[in-house]
Amino acid sequence: MRVLVIGSGGREHALAWRLRRSPGVTELLAAPGNYGTAQLGTNLPVAETDLDGIAAAAASYAVDLVAVGPEIPLAMGLADRLNAAGIPVFGPSQAAARLESSKSFARDVMDAAGVTGPNYRVFDDPDAALRYIDAANRPLVVKADGLAAGKGVAMCATPTDARAAVQACMAERIFGDAGNTIVVEDWIRGNEVSVFGFTDGVNLSAVAAATDYKRAGDGDTGPNTGGMGSYGPPHFWNDAMAELIRRDFMLPVIAEMGRRGCLYRGALYCGLMLTDAGPRVLEFNCRFGDPETQVIMPQLLTDPAAVMLACANGSLDDAPPVAWSPRPTVGVVMASGGYPGLYRTGYPVSGLDADAAVGVDIDSDAETGGGLVFCAGVNPDADNRPVTAGGRVLCAVGCGATVADARRLAYSRIDGISFQGAYCRRDIAELPALTPR
Repeated sequence: MRVLVIGSGGREHALAWRLRRSPGVTELLAAPGNYGTAQLGTNLPVAETDLDGIAAAAASYAVDLVAVGPEIPLAMGLADRLNAAGIPVFGPSQAAARLESSKSFARDVMDAAGVTGPNYRVFDDPDAALRYIDAANRPLVVKADGLAAGKGVAMCATPTDARAAVQACMAERIFGDAGNTIVVEDWIRGNEVSVFGFTDGVNLSAVAAATDYKRAGDGDTGPNTGGMGSYGPPHFWNDAMAELIRRDFMLPVIAEMGRRGCLYRGALYCGLMLTDAGPRVLEFNCRFGDPETQVIMPQLLTDPAAVMLACANGSLDDAPPVAWSPRPTVGVVMASGGYPGLYRTGYPVSGLDADAAVGVDIDSDAETGGGLVFCAGVNPDADNRPVTAGGRVLCAVGCGATVADARRLAYSRIDGISFQGAYCRRDIAELPALTPR
């Protein structure tokens, strides 16, 4: 198979790395890719939002499968464009991608499917939202309805905080049109977990779980980011919980999407809070997470190319069953100074060679496990040397017999890499890993 991966971040490097290890994949392309994907195949100078360019490249290279990493091209209708050209694509249609591109749509689907989330209200009038906040007088979560690069959620401990979040979304329009409508939810607490599975619109694979650390600083302090690290399986996760979430939360949503005439095919991401009253869904996303993908891809034991193609063709029940290794994996993000605010790029990255993402099998019997580095904001300079090109620069991943082993390996890789202004959290996967919301 010739496979084209869409995107340029750490998630896409992890997908490309795992696909390149598939016995059926003979050639790997990435559009636009990054320094890491260039070590695995060929980068194409096509932006992830250039739907015409992607469709033309897929046809020109006669690719057998397109695997879409980011949510924006899916929300723009990339899967529809490729399907119309007869090119198999792993990723949902534009209509199905509304599970992520509209939080109010997702909550409507959840209600119809009987899937429980926090109590919520939807507003397109800021004055009505402010009246509700004042009357509620309790901790709330204010969410921009549309896509906001993972930063459209404000945790508001007081009505003053919530009013400021409404002002930022709806008056100052810091998220543009994505904040024209907002969803206001009750602030609930518990262990937060991201759960992922493959689906062909009817069937759903076995699922994997990971935690995500959103705040910039140790101890969950500082501003929200796209994610500063992850680990999985979480210490509180077990097989019974996995099947409960798969059966009672994810499959009903897939079925409801089918009833609405927008068959959901691709990766399904279910973000949950495990509260004292039971699981509550915070969000559904239409792709694998970032940086969770960097953690779960090393755990995937089944051929990803075969599974993704089966999802694209609606034949997941005929594909090899998806299996995940239970061996712990920890990912630590190294970011540019100033992120998630203003930061500079173009700094040389030391300690990152072309073999950085070769890695080892997670099922190896070696007690020492293995380590990987997945590039995110890293591009080659004119001399093909790695330089920083984004806020989140890379994710070092450790795989070990225990969480402690995996964590030690991840930080060992981090400590061997440097660039000007680099920083990371030092508490990723410290147990107990509770992420209150």
